[in-house]
Amino acid sequence: MKPWLQLVFFTCILLIWHTEAEFFTSIGQMTDLIYAEKDLVQSLKEYIRAEENKLSQIKSWAEKMDALTSKSASDPEGYLAHPVNAYKLVKRLNTDWLELENLVLQDTTNGFIANLTIQRQFFPTEEDETGAAKALMRLQDTYKLDPETLSRGNLPGTKYRSYLTVGDCFGMGKTAYNDGDYYHTVLWMEQALKQHDEGEDTTVSKVEILDYLSYAVFQFGDLHRAMELTRRLISLDSTHDRAGSNLRYFEKLLEKEREEKEKSNKTTTTTEPVVQSGAYERPLDYLPERDIYEALCRGEGVKMTPRRQKRLFCRYHDGNRNPHLLIAPFKEEDEWDSPHIVRYYDVMSDEEIEKIKQLAKPRLARATVRDPKTGVLTVASYRVSKSSWLEEDDDPVVAKVNQRMQQITGLTVKTAELLQVANYGMGGQYEPHFDFSRKDEPDAFKRLGTGNRVATFLNYMSDVEAGGATVFPDFGAAIWPKKGTAVFWYNLFRSGEGDYRTRHAACPVLVGCKWVSNKWFHERGNEFLRPCGRTEVD
Repeated sequence: MKPWLQLVFFTCILLIWHTEAEFFTSIGQMTDLIYAEKDLVQSLKEYIRAEENKLSQIKSWAEKMDALTSKSASDPEGYLAHPVNAYKLVKRLNTDWLELENLVLQDTTNGFIANLTIQRQFFPTEEDETGAAKALMRLQDTYKLDPETLSRGNLPGTKYRSYLTVGDCFGMGKTAYNDGDYYHTVLWMEQALKQHDEGEDTTVSKVEILDYLSYAVFQFGDLHRAMELTRRLISLDSTHDRAGSNLRYFEKLLEKEREEKEKSNKTTTTTEPVVQSGAYERPLDYLPERDIYEALCRGEGVKMTPRRQKRLFCRYHDGNRNPHLLIAPFKEEDEWDSPHIVRYYDVMSDEEIEKIKQLAKPRLARATVRDPKTGVLTVASYRVSKSSWLEEDDDPVVAKVNQRMQQITGLTVKTAELLQVANYGMGGQYEPHFDFSRKDEPDAFKRLGTGNRVATFLNYMSDVEAGGATVFPDFGAAIWPKKGTAVFWYNLFRSGEGDYRTRHAACPVLVGCKWVSNKWFHERGNEFLRPCGRTEVD
């Protein structure tokens, strides 16, 4: 029994006791008890209605979740291939189920609460929800998607369409706001307001949306629009203290701005055009080749000219007459001429891929990068994936795949790194980076004692419906995942000098679930398999 209900019944008992002690001597006084009892009955009926309403909400939620989980559980990877589904799953488990828990906690449903409490320790955290929201923003930026497109779920190659509610859009905007990202705050608060204005049912008020939106707009220096939004807020809630003080502050700034313009003999007008939605520029960030990288991810700016295309060929590859490949050579296709990047077909069977994934899944952990200053492995926002490392002793299929890569490349796997398996989640990416160590980080692979990474062999273990390309910003190449194929390139020239053109990136996965595995071959053991050239850039 809830504490307040106990208090109600305890109060009733006290009232009855008090009546028996004093009120029975007067019928006139007892008539007051009639009204008191009626009031108690009314209160009880209101409690019953509240409980029925609560149960109705829980039942509605259960039915909605039953329909949703029936669909999602029938094809988990397919369902989560849509990034909005992935975001909403994280948001539901971190936020919505907590709200339901608070609702249910108002009653003594101990069995459900005990189960939910136990399960909650395995639920996504606030950090996960924030990360999922940022992933959607990353997709939004990389693939030039407006909030309306994401909110309505209009993404290519999706099997399960999903929508973002006003509350979802508001949550996205709050995440950006809390991160000091006013660019995305404006975009998502505008979308929340748009859907609210269209009459969508929501518990988020326009006042809340306008409060965030007006301040974010102000951060871009757009005083006129900030004032317009603040006035709209005040028209909805005239008692909003912060809005009132903000409006007065904006008016003072605007007046000061006008005075300064008058002093400098510049004409001004009080009817300046309001900056429209989407007019604010996305701030620059730390990545110098951001525009090139993201354009390549969208399939734009690929420098595949007709002249270059003529230099690319397909052939059968027998690994320089490797006995294992003479009877069954691999199909080899040139993806780029210089640096030479090739793709091999039918490198891994579906059965081998599933076995590798099965071995890797229990060991997946957030992928790390090496801090160039400290040399310590750490997680980073520019690498969003989980990875694991497989040894040949783990299963014969690992040894088999390793041996196959050795046969194809002609390089030894004895000094290569373990087979790395990676799975990219929603918005999963690895921004432009080098696979080899540069001169300013000479000790990167000192622990291995095998020299630098001479070459990269990358297996694509899944198709990706949209996004997820491997791009090379330096020379404008984009290579798209194809299940069962692999791409190969050298990171070092024959002289041992790094080929800086091989700086590459894994584009964010827009729709799909991307699995890859890779083998990094090192210098030691390959001195005679890939001898030095006569010049530094051979």
